[in-house]
Amino acid sequence: MIPLVNTPEELRRQAVIVRAAATAAGFEGYTVGTMIEVPRAALVANKIAEIAEFFSFGTNDLTQTAMGISRDDAAHFIPAYIEQKILADDPFQTLDQEGVGELIKIATERGRATRPGMKMGICGEHGGDPASIDFCVRVGLSYVSCSPYRVPVARLAAAQAALESSERDR
Repeated sequence: MIPLVNTPEELRRQAVIVRAAATAAGFEGYTVGTMIEVPRAALVANKIAEIAEFFSFGTNDLTQTAMGISRDDAAHFIPAYIEQKILADDPFQTLDQEGVGELIKIATERGRATRPGMKMGICGEHGGDPASIDFCVRVGLSYVSCSPYRVPVARLAAAQAALESSERDR
């Protein structure tokens, strides 16, 4: 998985290196994908999907780059933003569905327009948040990855979201 991709050509060049190294090491059956962590990558996902065989949305970095908020500095002001109702939730704990989520939705649609059935998911703390998981199911993502301590909550939330999704589809 190649991180922080901005352009299809950047990914193409990195994929050549990864494939050559994997072949030299005797690896077979691997796939090359990318982390979608910057807004530009989300917007050109249709072109990136020509090379990438899967997407993993790096929601922590995508939140930082889309919102212009450093995760390292956020603890100093996010509580005040929530208290003053500037933000409803800490965007590093619960996915900002209106902004960051829209980038994920756009990238999912554009990526699958190029590569139907492409495996996509999220990687980051949002993968352990029930509201974020519900969003991921609704936009068609197929997996979440999160910190080990969040796995039990993530499993339960994913099951609930899948049940709700199947009920909506009826």
